[in-house]
Amino acid sequence: MEREGEAVEIKEFKSLSREFIDVIGGLFVSDETVVRKTLSAALANGHVLFEDMPGLGKTLLAKSFAKASGCRWSRVQFTPDIMPADILGTRIWVPRSGEFVLEQGPLFTNILLADEINRAPPKTQSALLEAMEERQVTIEGTTLTLTRPFFVIATQNPIEHEGTFPLPEAQMDRFLMRMRTGYVKDLESEMEILNRRVRWRSEDPVADLRPVVSQERFVEMQALVEEKIFVHPVLISYMCQLVRATREHFAVEAGSSPRGSLALMKLSRAHAAIMGRDFVTPDDVKLFAREALSHRIILKMEYEVEGEITPAQVVEEVLKGVEVPKDFGR
Repeated sequence: MEREGEAVEIKEFKSLSREFIDVIGGLFVSDETVVRKTLSAALANGHVLFEDMPGLGKTLLAKSFAKASGCRWSRVQFTPDIMPADILGTRIWVPRSGEFVLEQGPLFTNILLADEINRAPPKTQSALLEAMEERQVTIEGTTLTLTRPFFVIATQNPIEHEGTFPLPEAQMDRFLMRMRTGYVKDLESEMEILNRRVRWRSEDPVADLRPVVSQERFVEMQALVEEKIFVHPVLISYMCQLVRATREHFAVEAGSSPRGSLALMKLSRAHAAIMGRDFVTPDDVKLFAREALSHRIILKMEYEVEGEITPAQVVEEVLKGVEVPKDFGR
């Protein structure tokens, strides 16, 4: 467990990360890589969009992650009639004091679970932009800073179109990565889901989950990722080459912006720390390329309509086409 009052070092960082992954893995049955990538995004101070079929545990993963982090969290179930004030808050008149008082919405938390975010109308989706990018909210001319850490774990169902509003490119770009949980890999894992359900003492097993770290410790872990993980210049060049290659692909109308290379750097540094290293390797970069870049790619209309190639396939081709650096140590 954590030791309060002492700075986090790489060895302890690895131990806490391992415990974090194991605690969530006790509820969420999936490839460990999914949990590790989610943890990397949070430690990199970024937001995650889970886009997958219904019933694959996206909400369970998000809820258990929030509880294990020891942070305050809230959940918003997005619907077509939800308004910006429903998530940001508003000023209400209090007759006793004779003044308007700000009633904060669920956005004022550390971890916001935005369930089925694509069911919200564009006006409400855009209300999240300032909070996701600048960690602040402006309500009736007053700007309020959100407490660290703050990140959004959003979910959406890619196959339902009735009553949904597709996320615009500007909103998608605010997510550090978009990922899928996917189906469990074998029959044993499928059976394990049912076996765990039999052992649950309540309908919400997350309520009994113990936090691995405190809010303050989690912020310290984020600071270590930002300040103490070395990235060799050749790897910085490698990330930039990957991003530039997405713009030059024959099927791409608009490739990733520099925000894509920033996402790769942040995620690879966090993953290096999770693995107990104070330096990034090419494998760290390649591990996140698909999740960090594919949602920042817009295909040309003819390829979008034909469906013969996807943004994820573009990223895979780019990874094969860009030479991997050999010398990347300190």
